[in-house]
This record gives sequence, structure tokens and C-alpha cells, in this order.
Amino acid sequence: MRAAVLFTLPLPEPFDYAVPDGMAVAPGSIVMAPLGPQQRVGVVWSVSDAEGSNLKPLTSVFDTPPLPQALRDFLDWAARYLVQPPGQLLAMVLRSREALEDGPYETLVTLAPAPSEAGTEAASLRITPARERVLARAAAGPATRTDLAAAAEASTAVVAGLIKAGRLTEIRRAVDTPFEAPDPTLPGRPLSADQAAARDRIAQALASGTFAPLLLDGVTGSGKTEVYLEAIAAALAADPAAQVLVLLPEIALTQSVFARIEQRFGAPPAQWHSDVQPAARRRVWREVAAGRARIVVGARSALFLPFARLRLIVIDEEHDGSYKQDEGLRYHARDLAVARAKQEAATIVLASATPSLETRANALAGRYGHVLLPGRFGTATLPAIELVDMKAERPAPDHWLSPPLVAAMRDRLERGEQSLLFLNRRGFAPVVLCRACGHRMKAPDTDSWLVEHRYSGRLVCHLTGYSIPKPDRCPACGDIDGLVPVGPGVERVLAEARSLFPQARVEILSSDTATSPAAVRDVVARMEAREIDILVGTQIVAKGHNFPHLTLVGVVDADLGLKGGDPRAGERTYQLLSQVAGRAGRAGLPGVAMIQTHYPDSEALQALLAGDSEGFLAAETMAREGLGLPPYGRLAALHLMAPDPAQVDAAARAASEALIAAEGVDVWGPAPPPLTVIRGWHRRRFLVRADRSVDLSAYMAAWRGAFKVPGAVRVSVDIEPYSFL
Repeated sequence: MRAAVLFTLPLPEPFDYAVPDGMAVAPGSIVMAPLGPQQRVGVVWSVSDAEGSNLKPLTSVFDTPPLPQALRDFLDWAARYLVQPPGQLLAMVLRSREALEDGPYETLVTLAPAPSEAGTEAASLRITPARERVLARAAAGPATRTDLAAAAEASTAVVAGLIKAGRLTEIRRAVDTPFEAPDPTLPGRPLSADQAAARDRIAQALASGTFAPLLLDGVTGSGKTEVYLEAIAAALAADPAAQVLVLLPEIALTQSVFARIEQRFGAPPAQWHSDVQPAARRRVWREVAAGRARIVVGARSALFLPFARLRLIVIDEEHDGSYKQDEGLRYHARDLAVARAKQEAATIVLASATPSLETRANALAGRYGHVLLPGRFGTATLPAIELVDMKAERPAPDHWLSPPLVAAMRDRLERGEQSLLFLNRRGFAPVVLCRACGHRMKAPDTDSWLVEHRYSGRLVCHLTGYSIPKPDRCPACGDIDGLVPVGPGVERVLAEARSLFPQARVEILSSDTATSPAAVRDVVARMEAREIDILVGTQIVAKGHNFPHLTLVGVVDADLGLKGGDPRAGERTYQLLSQVAGRAGRAGLPGVAMIQTHYPDSEALQALLAGDSEGFLAAETMAREGLGLPPYGRLAALHLMAPDPAQVDAAARAASEALIAAEGVDVWGPAPPPLTVIRGWHRRRFLVRADRSVDLSAYMAAWRGAFKVPGAVRVSVDIEPYSFL
């Protein structure tokens, strides 16, 4: 027999191997095979009865379930779509090598069977108080020697003596235990008529057993989470082997959704994201592959888990840009999730209060079902929107909060209500310059400014992680104490709020100050418990949180997202501001969102003011359609990087000379992006726009294959780029 094996390496195709007699392999089997001088993990992509006697034999096969055909088809499709070697996609699936190995096991102590002969040592053993406590604790269930001794307040020597006497015995058990099964029959929260109709629509799609994409389009506070929890219950109740994947854009959101799922189904879901420790990841991977992890909550990489029977995918906050990965393997998890659902013949629910233009266009064209939740749940109403023109309402010198916003915060404090100040900029100040010579502090080998962090006393590059203590003197002119912060970050807004309201309980929530899910959960819990009066935060506060007593949201600088050359800038600004404004007034108390801006006439802000999302999206649609931009056209980027500018320029010339003329394709570049140098790598970029009728992935693959570059030059293709820095 001959097996074609795909390795987790950037190789273009599988390699052929002979299957040794007696080795049972099938398509999807995970194997070990020789590749050059090393043994490598790979997956059997196909098996044939062609002669394989002149081929190297497979070394071994792992005792794990084969990767399902639907997953392998998805990886093949994604490799073609992303213009990436298929092995690089496979590496996303086999990220936990430990999950393939046997074990680990632990040795536990439990009660031995009752002695059969009265004269045995076990039967005649004198039972001291310590031995009695150990035996009583052992009767409660298996435990390690150490844990058993500690629980019984005895020494491990007592445990060892009982084992030797035959009253206790040791057993070997796998460390990775199955997840507790969720119970879909447990009662959920009461649903409104709109929520019940949405649940039924999704349940109908699930019952069809075919690929069914649905947009769950509901305003903030409409109860989208409750709807998709009931959809999960329907999927699990209809199929005892069904598995469900819930994707979230931020790790910080997993804890609240995790708790909601555990409450609804009586069992915690499996978690998969970067904060999960290796041992836990090993367990999740194994249980998913075995079909025993019924509900998985995770970040974008969870899309590549080897589900045995994936019946439902939920993409929460589907519009969020965090679903796009811009380093390493460049992909958008939302787009790939739709493709995987199609391969699995599964239902996929894309949930958002501000759907992306791409998803909205698919819904309006009838390619996706459109499920609407037009109002907030219960007595809650949408917050009023007020635009504060910063040209007319100037803050005090070296302050960033306008007089109307300060007055509104004071009013909330007097009424015992909460306020949220939002600024999507980390640190204390985004720029540090010398007032003597004008020098701006910049990261070495990177075209990005250093951000001052007042709490740590350091200057940090948020792009590369480079960090130094803030110098006492300017490195350019030597002026002492000449380095001054320019502009506000959330730490500066926090300091201002504390100065204005010294009696208030003011706290901050950003990825710099809350560095773990537990830290985020602590701040959120204290905000929910009314232990915080004013919360200052970045976009981490804009998504998914429910603060019942929050009635005022202040957006410190609404203009940040409108700057730059991003074609999605207006859409992103509208989405982010809608989300953060929607935190106010969610529990029946009237809420207000005050938005500070120097451009109150912008389309995005006027649409927010009028509550006219359809009008804004229609205007955005018209502009995109006229320019042939997504979703009415396709975009791709070709990135070139080299440690030497002459090398990257030569590579850019080679790429230009290899350009393929094609109708309906426009190519701009090569040009240096705004951040021309990152970590010492000089960058050039081509941007490609194509009509919808063009197979853009095939075009990019043909172009990339038409030129060669030296080994020092890195070339990457980005299908549907989201970052233009």
C-alpha cells in the first residue's frame, strides 16, 4: 500500500510512503514518517494500492482518531483560498503534539476489595484513629497518596502501611478525564417573542441537516446570547453526538460567556485560547477529536480543532476586526468559519449588533438567512446619543474631558449611577517628544513612536513590545527633563477623572492593566457590584459586558478611527462607537452616550446621532460599490520584507516585472507602507483589487509563482487585508 502524507511544514503537497505490513492506516490517520534525517508528524491524505516497495516506510501510527474528511477538505480549500502551503494549515490543527502521545497517567489510591480470609494481615490490622480517617477519606473516591494523607490529616507513611496491608490499593488512571456532558433539557431564561422567533428560525436550520448560514442581527442589549444558547440546546438535544463551537473575538469575553454556558447547561464548556495552559490544551484537543467535548468556547484558532461531528458554529461579534490574524498565517476566522460550516454541512450563526458590510451584503442578497432582534430585552431602551463639538466645548488646558461631559459625570455620581470613559488608546500618552529640540522617542529599527506608560515609568512600543525606562534627558540634545508627553491615553484620562472627582472610585480596564482573564473578570465583577463609580477603558470595555447601573458613556476621542487610509475606517468607527455606547442603559435606567469629536458632521457620527444604522450602511455600501471595494470587489496584498532596503527594492522590482495582466484586476505599488521598518525589516507592499468575478486567490498564486527572490527576502500573500500599516 502507498500513503500520501502531508506534513506540518510549508510544503506544497503530500509525500508518498510505503505502508508496512500489519500497519493499519486510513485517510486522516496521524503518523510518524521519515523526512530527510528526521522523524516528522504528518497526516495520511490518501491511501492507494499502488506499488510502494521502493518508498520509505511509515514509522508508526498514533492511536488517535483520524482527522475527518470534512476537516481535510476544509484545509485543502483554505490553503487554495489563502495562497498558503497546505502543511501550514495542517500545523494549525496539530498544535498540541502532546495530545498525540499516550498518557500521561497518575497513580491514585482507593479502597481495596474486602479481604476474603479472616486471618489475613488486612483483616487483622489494628485500626488506629489515623488509619480510620484515611480509610474514611479513601471511601469518598480515589486520590493521590499526598492528597489522601493531607485530607485525612495523617502522614503518607500511614497510607503506605494500609497499601502494604492490603486495605488500600493503587490504580493507574489517565490524567485527562472527559468533560462533563452538558444537559440541554435544563431550563433557560425566559425569551421575548422576538427571541423565541429567532431561536425557532435557527432550530429549523439545524433540523435541515445542511449548510445554513444565518445573520443574527440585534441591537445591543437585545439578548443575542440567550438566543444562541437556546440554539445550542436545540443542536445538542437533536443529536447526542453533536458538537458546538462558539468563537469570541477577545479572550476577556470568554469568562462571561463561559459562565453563561455553565449556568444554562449545568456543565462548563471546553476553552481554547492563548491563555489556556498546555496540559489543558492537550485535554481539549483529545476530547474534541473523540467527540466528547460537546461545547467549545474559544478564540479564532479554535476553528482548527478536529471536531468529530461539528453541527453548529456561533461567531459572536462577527464584525470584530480581532478575527483577522495579521501575522504568520494570515486569515479571517469569520470567513474560514463559514467555509468550514459548509464542509461540515453545519449551521453557522453570525451574531452582531453592527454587522460587517460583508455579512450584511450576503444577508441582503439572500445568501445568508437574516434573523432580526429589533429591540432591547424587557424594559431597557437604547441610550440617547449626544455629540460634543470639541471646537466649541474646549476642555481646560492639559485636560481632555469637555465641560458637558464633566457635568454629566458629576450628575451621575450624585445619583449613585456609574459612568464609563472610553478611549481606544493604551498608556498615558501616545507620543513623547523633547520640548527643546523636537526629537520624538521612537523604537529602534521600527517606525513607530514609543508610548509613555506612567504606572510603570516606561516607554513602550505596542507593535514590537520594545520597552525602556523613561530617560531623564533627551537622547538627541541631552536636555534634562525635556521629554514631555503629548496627547492622551487611558492612563492620562484616569488621572484627570481622579483629579476632578477625588471622592469617586475610579478604575481603569485595559490590556496593560488587566493582563489575564482573571484580572478582567475581577474588574468587571466589581463594576457589576457597583464598587466602581467611573471606569476608564479601551475597547476591552466595549464588548459583551452588562453593567446594570451604567447610565453614562463618554467617548473621549471619537476621531481616532477616522484617520488613516483604511477603506473600512468609517465602518469600524461606527461599529466600535455603537458597541461602547450600547453599554449604557441596559437595565431599564435611561442611558446617555456623549461622544467628543472635532468632526461632528462625519457620516458615521451623524448616523449614530440619528440612530440611522441603515442609512449609514447604505451610504457606505454605495461608496464601496462605486470603488469596487469589499464586499463588491476583492482585495489582496503582497508583502515583501528584507533586512536591507536594497534587497527589498530589488525583490519589489522582480515582482513588478512578473505582474500578470488580467481583466478586472488593478494593482497598486510597490510602495512602502506607513510603518516602513519593523524590527529591522524593511517593507514594501503591493495592493491588489479585483472584481468579484475574478478568482483572486488563483491570480495571486500564479503571480507569486512567477518570480523568485533571495533567501533573505520574505514574501507573503494576504487575502482580504484588514491592516494597512
